[in-house]
Amino acid sequence: MEPFIVSARKYRPQTFKDVVGQQSITNTLQNAIDQNHLAQALLFCGPRGVGKTTCARILAKQINSDGTEQEDEDFAFNIFELDAASNNSVDDIRNLIDQVRIPPQVGKYKVYIIDEVHMLSQSAFNAFLKTLEEPPKHAIFILATTEKHKIIPTILSRCQIFDFKRITVKDAAEYLKYIAENQGINAEEDALHIIAQKADGAMRDALSIFDRVVSFSGSELTRKAVTENLNVLDYDTYFEATDLILEHNIPGLLLLFNKTLSLGFDGHHFISGLASHFRDLMVCQHPDTITLLEVGEAAQQLYRDQSKKTSPSFLLKGLDISNDCDLKYKTSKNQRLLVELTLMKLASINFDGEKKNPESVALNNKTIDFIAPSAFYNQVPKAPIKESEVKPVTGNQPAATKSEVEVSKEIITTNKGVDTPAVSKPASITAEAQESPEKPKYPQRETSEAPTVETATDGKKPIINRPTKRVSGLSISSLNAKKQHELNKIEVVIDENNLPKDNFTEEELRKHWADFIEIIDKKGQKILASNLHSDIPKLKEGFAIHLELPNGTMKKEIEREQFELMEYLRAKLNNHFVHLAITVNETTATKFAFTPEEKYEKLREKNPVIDLLRTEFDLYL
Repeated sequence: MEPFIVSARKYRPQTFKDVVGQQSITNTLQNAIDQNHLAQALLFCGPRGVGKTTCARILAKQINSDGTEQEDEDFAFNIFELDAASNNSVDDIRNLIDQVRIPPQVGKYKVYIIDEVHMLSQSAFNAFLKTLEEPPKHAIFILATTEKHKIIPTILSRCQIFDFKRITVKDAAEYLKYIAENQGINAEEDALHIIAQKADGAMRDALSIFDRVVSFSGSELTRKAVTENLNVLDYDTYFEATDLILEHNIPGLLLLFNKTLSLGFDGHHFISGLASHFRDLMVCQHPDTITLLEVGEAAQQLYRDQSKKTSPSFLLKGLDISNDCDLKYKTSKNQRLLVELTLMKLASINFDGEKKNPESVALNNKTIDFIAPSAFYNQVPKAPIKESEVKPVTGNQPAATKSEVEVSKEIITTNKGVDTPAVSKPASITAEAQESPEKPKYPQRETSEAPTVETATDGKKPIINRPTKRVSGLSISSLNAKKQHELNKIEVVIDENNLPKDNFTEEELRKHWADFIEIIDKKGQKILASNLHSDIPKLKEGFAIHLELPNGTMKKEIEREQFELMEYLRAKLNNHFVHLAITVNETTATKFAFTPEEKYEKLREKNPVIDLLRTEFDLYL
């Protein structure tokens, strides 16, 4: 029995042309060798299993080849591989530096491949700096790492950096197909795509998975065998789940999820796969993005067919709900309930992307009962009302005066027949209006009823029984009623000739001014009281009260709070034309007394007798 060689070793590339998915890097290295333009320190960085060490070995072999060597020559004596994960001390680097000085026995170059170079210690990096910057002519260093950010900048600046990328699913699937044909294995295209997706961009992982699946299924590699062996949910599950969501079939969706759990998959795997399925359906809806769908031809057709049943808004809403569940899954205490709730939300989405709300659907065609005053007014029949028909209300209430009757008449005339609750009409008016009703201005519902007026006999005001009308808030009649109500508003015009305009003295003004300051001071309005007390008001022409303030801030404070002040002064002085005239004079700010001497001078200006009192009793400051 011959020993088995894994595919990762058996099919390791021997030339740059065999390297998968790194064409730009391999072309650069090949041109550098052909043109003798190769740097003496190279850094290969990138994810695992993308060909870093393989390219380093191919490079070491090609730079020593001169065409005279044997076909199977690998120049093992010229290639030194060092694992920095286990040889990361200063002593290991010193031993390496001692070896570098010895020239090669065969070939032109000695190549030192240091794998996982980011594992070197700080002192080892520092010991390696000088040799890496100025190595011997026969030495070339190739450093490989998966974590470039852990390498110190002084090492990075001495190397020529090559960034290896992840291998695409398409390239990995094609290489797996080539290997399967060499081994005589009949492999389905979808099965190879699933293996490539599971490898997540690493060709070595893809070959390891391929060997495992071939050991399980033999020479027939099917999609079902791959999904069963790799514990991967088949996309048929997601196609079925999406069909149930589009049918709003919540029971079937929950049963499918329960079946998935019974197969050994967890809810997080299911919901994240469903979100990826929605993403694949979305990229199928546009011909430019269909290349982003990394599946076989048969699966692409299934995605195209199902994407025609969905809308972009539905898929966006589904992605949002699924992604929200994905984020909350790890922190949830009841993870199964979270996924089931998410599936019920998804099954409640309409095709337009809006979530179905049973309450909104139930109330969609329902009207709400409420009293619409403006609409009610338009239903009152117009009838001429005479002044003699307006009678005072009987009972304990006093009779309406002549002015009240005139006001009522004006309101009725202004509103053009619109009844207002403030006017009391006897039942005879209603009876007369019902005998000769006019056609309403706007069409009304058949269920509406005319209002009735009940006359009061116990001294109370008459009660108007308004009908309860069933209208919609967005109906045309309601909008027309609102518009008519705006047109029927009464504009009140104030006649300034009848307002009080009594004369008053400046002493009366100051007295009421001081009283107002005392009132607001007791209320706690200390700032306003202080601002009003900062200057003595002076009466000017046109009943203007003049104040001179030291800054604009005090002016704004008084102007903002002047409504209460002016109401008080107009009532006390019986003059509606009193108003404030405030000016700002910043030079007056220096008049405020702060020191004891300034306060004494201020008091002496107001009352000179204070100076006589000080000298009489021999007082001092």
